[in-house]
Amino acid sequence: MKVFETKLSGVVIIEPRVFGDSRGYFMETWNQSNYAQAGLNTSFVQDNLSFSSRRVLRGLHFQNPNGQGKLVYVLQGEVFDVAVDIRAGSPTFGQWTSVILSDRNHRQLYIPVGFAHGFCVISETALFAYKCTDLYNPGAEGGIKWDDPDIGIDWPISTPILSEKDSVYPKLGDIPIERLPQFGGLLK
Repeated sequence: MKVFETKLSGVVIIEPRVFGDSRGYFMETWNQSNYAQAGLNTSFVQDNLSFSSRRVLRGLHFQNPNGQGKLVYVLQGEVFDVAVDIRAGSPTFGQWTSVILSDRNHRQLYIPVGFAHGFCVISETALFAYKCTDLYNPGAEGGIKWDDPDIGIDWPISTPILSEKDSVYPKLGDIPIERLPQFGGLLK
């Protein structure tokens, strides 16, 4: 397994070892011991799966309190995946990083607590999996406008298909500071 740092501290791209032959391939999507040795010493308590069509954009989502670290990857298809640092007081507050995740490159992205997350589907359909470090808490969920000009994400689509909730999220600068995770707080 290879681990690559991104410009946002704690957000890493992971390339698991893939063992392929004429029958197909095998890979471990999670092994606590191996990931801990690579610096991802975390525990997951919930797995999620979503299926979406081309141009669907989900995000930018976060949860505070009860922040969720996420290990995300694609089982089928291809997505443009994004993490945004929303930790108040962070030196990289409002900055973003992205990676293409697909069933061909087998890459994973780890997004720690304190970051907003979103993705858009760039293949016909995508089956997207994620492991979370905390349980979903509807009272703690939040979101940021997908095209917030102050963040400036360079999405590969201009007219996404959004949920009603995702279409009305505020810009990051319009969210009260006490509603955001704090830099240097307890991260899971």
